Amino acid sequence: MIDRTRAEVIGIRALGWVAADPDRLGAFLAASGAAPGDLAGAAEDAGFLCSVLDFVLQADDMVLAFAASEGLAPTEPMVARSVLAGEAERHWT
Repeated sequence: MIDRTRAEVIGIRALGWVAADPDRLGAFLAASGAAPGDLAGAAEDAGFLCSVLDFVLQADDMVLAFAASEGLAPTEPMVARSVLAGEAERHWT
């Protein structure tokens, strides 16, 4: 299980990963409606970090690329997103 602190770290790393690529960043900003200036304080907002993780989670290739670049298991971004959203106990089966 990932605790809240670890989930926040994964969310912040996802934000950095998205921001490091201009194409990914542009797609994220367009999809989220965020402005570049919103990113500075976003690392402290769990809801914003959820939106970053949602963006990463929308495509398997993006999840795999993010996980590989950060040394994470491919399941960790989804678990982190659930923890940040307060859904850690929700089961979909």
